[in-house]
Amino acid sequence: MRDVFHHELDQLAERLQAMTGLVGVAMGSATRALLEADLRLAESVIADDAQVDEAQRDLDERAVQILARQSPVATDLRVVVASLRMSSSLERMGDLARHVAALARLRYPRHAIPDSLRGTFAEMGDIGQRIAVKAGQVIATRDLELAAELERDDDALDALHRRTFQVLSSVEWAEAADTTADVALASRYFERFGDHAISVARRVNFLVTGEYAPGTHSPGPELEPIG
Repeated sequence: MRDVFHHELDQLAERLQAMTGLVGVAMGSATRALLEADLRLAESVIADDAQVDEAQRDLDERAVQILARQSPVATDLRVVVASLRMSSSLERMGDLARHVAALARLRYPRHAIPDSLRGTFAEMGDIGQRIAVKAGQVIATRDLELAAELERDDDALDALHRRTFQVLSSVEWAEAADTTADVALASRYFERFGDHAISVARRVNFLVTGEYAPGTHSPGPELEPIG
């Protein structure tokens, strides 16, 4: 009976890892749609977000069933509760990728991001995908050194976000108001994507140590896409 219980806990981790794969691919595709004004790809990302939502619902239902049947305590209870929290963060990461794709669709056939910032957003997309992959690895291995590495990746993403807003506020910025809004929103989506990945890593830290990592926070509300 105990072996069955631990198998169920392992399945929660496997489903969380699968979700990190889905949201990483989604952000990669959304970034390409944004930079290339690819309407078909944008619509594909938006439609595929339903898979992330379904994965969250399935995981949460399994977690609740475990709580009801097994009444876990101590470390096992932390695993189930942390899994519920992580699935919520991963679902939000999927939503943020969908927001990026929705922005690309909104401005089609124009490009939402001006040429001067294409490199910055391409780098944001690369980091976002890397963060999602590492989040899955952290869930699988509970490697706290890798979790710390993920935090450093997020610091780089935050730096790009700040740099973007410096560009927007500079006297040289002369783009139209809608482009300014698009850039600000898109940058925010990438930044929040990273924050939710960090939330996942810190939940794993809690599983391993029983304590929250310094600086633990709950990502705030997301900005919804315009249009």
